Amino acid sequence: MTGIRALRQIVATTDVHSTLDNAAPFLTHLHDLRPTSLVVDCGDFFEGSGYYRLAHGTIEREILLKLYDVLAPGNHGWPHHFEPEIHRLTVCANAIHAETGDALFRRVRITEVGDRRVAVTAVIGQQAFHSIPAAQRAGHHVTDPIQSLRELMLAHHHEVDGWVLLSHSGFEEDLELASACPFLDVIFAGHCHSNRYDPFRVGDTLVVKGRELADGYAIATPAGAGWGAGTTLFPDHSPGAVPAELADVTAHIDEVGEQLHEVLGQVRTAFRHQTLDRHGVLVDLTARLRTALGADAVILNETALRTVPLGDTLTLGDLLSIEPFANQLVHAHVPEPDRRDLRDLLTRLTVQTGPLVTAPDPLPDAITTVLTTDYLADTYLGGHTYEAGLPLGQAIQHVLTVPDTADGGKQ
Repeated sequence: MTGIRALRQIVATTDVHSTLDNAAPFLTHLHDLRPTSLVVDCGDFFEGSGYYRLAHGTIEREILLKLYDVLAPGNHGWPHHFEPEIHRLTVCANAIHAETGDALFRRVRITEVGDRRVAVTAVIGQQAFHSIPAAQRAGHHVTDPIQSLRELMLAHHHEVDGWVLLSHSGFEEDLELASACPFLDVIFAGHCHSNRYDPFRVGDTLVVKGRELADGYAIATPAGAGWGAGTTLFPDHSPGAVPAELADVTAHIDEVGEQLHEVLGQVRTAFRHQTLDRHGVLVDLTARLRTALGADAVILNETALRTVPLGDTLTLGDLLSIEPFANQLVHAHVPEPDRRDLRDLLTRLTVQTGPLVTAPDPLPDAITTVLTTDYLADTYLGGHTYEAGLPLGQAIQHVLTVPDTADGGKQ
């Protein structure tokens, strides 16, 4: 809640993805900005590191409740936005109950920023929504963002002086939203992980995105008859002691961080002192899995992994940052209609999930079953038949590390 704060600007983070290794500057800076800033997030605050895997979102929840005013839901961490305290902070104009059509969240938050009465709303893009695991979005639906925003504007245009959108859609889609909804003054972009950060003007609308992974934020300020916007980085180091109000949060982060320092093994020479090559690792892994598990074919998506710098040893924190989503390897049937055109199936999967790696490559036409992740199977292939009994993270660990010499392994 804004309380008696005199708000002069809006500060927006996006795609933090539980990046808490160097959280003190991030937390301290937002705390310092908060007295004069409406602090908002554009989605995907949860999931993406070992802090989430080990603490199950409790740290992220503490941060959001202490420092943030308005949240957009993202595809990562979608269920957390239905927890009562987080739900009260979440807005979204186009997420509805599939059967009743009722809004899943408050559609708009109206607040004073400077001399403006500003409507703050959010949307989640169709692609982002459909990348949510199917079980998590059961009974939910999203409507066309453009139509939803136009309807919202017609309902509230007489109440406000300005419109600000938190979008979890992707930068290119946000440019289209700006063109179709010229009443929007500022669009804070999220979801895209692009390198476009500087404000981009579409008519009178500014589209701007803060840096992801807790590196920075975007800012928008009423200026004259319009708005100004920009981006900035969080400082490298905290300017002083973390505020007392956040001491319990930083203590929780430190506690989990100690667990993440556990060493799992020596990194193979081929992977040492470089940033993980997701494609190369998955090419190696799919070939191994096809042989070891006797699968006709293997399909994995590169976005199941994160790019992480590697050193001499692989820690638990490294592994949970590389594979942060707890994917399980499973066997699944190729849906009957797709067996006649596997190339089309792979094209559609690529659009939804990003680049794929398969073994064999290309897939032969006769394939009817595949080894893949539970996420791909349950979200896009109609479900899995049975589990392979091997987490994706464990399989990645075997690829990246030197086998125990007691087992006769060689580097």
